[in-house]
Amino acid sequence: MRISAHNPALRWSRGCLALLALAATVAAKGQQPAAPVPAPPSASSPLQAGAAVPAVEEQGTVIDGVVAVVNGDVVLESDVDEERRFEKIQPYRGSANEFSRDRAVQRLIDRTLIQQQAELEPAETAVSDQELDKQLQTLRNDIPACREYHCETDAGWAKFLGDNGFTVSEFRQRWRKRMKLLRLIEVRFRSGIRITNDEIKDYYEKTMLPEYARQHVTPPKLDSISPRIEEVLLQQQVGNLMRDWLKSLRAQGSVWVMKPGEVAP
Repeated sequence: MRISAHNPALRWSRGCLALLALAATVAAKGQQPAAPVPAPPSASSPLQAGAAVPAVEEQGTVIDGVVAVVNGDVVLESDVDEERRFEKIQPYRGSANEFSRDRAVQRLIDRTLIQQQAELEPAETAVSDQELDKQLQTLRNDIPACREYHCETDAGWAKFLGDNGFTVSEFRQRWRKRMKLLRLIEVRFRSGIRITNDEIKDYYEKTMLPEYARQHVTPPKLDSISPRIEEVLLQQQVGNLMRDWLKSLRAQGSVWVMKPGEVAP
């Protein structure tokens, strides 16, 4: 059955993708061993928006710019660029979802806050190589642009990643961190949420049935669609809890988004 953009089943998929997007970048600075993270700003060494942050390498100096400071952790211009490249690879990314630098900076700030909290509240988030390989294989099959690269082959996958600014090793590390953060979110929020049969039935009758009727499509039986409805309701509650949590973390912490010429405290 062809599903329109207003169909609840598609909204469910997009809700999942929105949650994945929230966790897509974790500690990106740790992926560049040749470029150590600069020390947090202090009164004696303020950071200025776009200020050069030297990262000493064997062959010279790499210059990066500061875009935000989150509880002393620095978000760099290179992190924003990596977010752009990583977002471009995501499957099911519609043409309407163009990259926004401002949204990317806010996502990086949120993920930095979550990662900082994760370090204070450790949870079992280890991801095995087998789990990682399984997800990456699915990803290689799902990314539309991968078809022309023949990503089913290792050479094609490496070529695709290389053209998007990643090595195979870098991307594996990036995706593993993504999986770990998703697991953390599930442990913290989803495990405590219970969706009742009455809630599922209510959503089916008040949301799904009118939508199918509007499209003149025969609706599936409640029993067959219940797992999907439960996932929709879970995603809604997880999203609400996460938004409240992030608001609290921002209020309790110190978050500065740098403007041109501004100096961080």
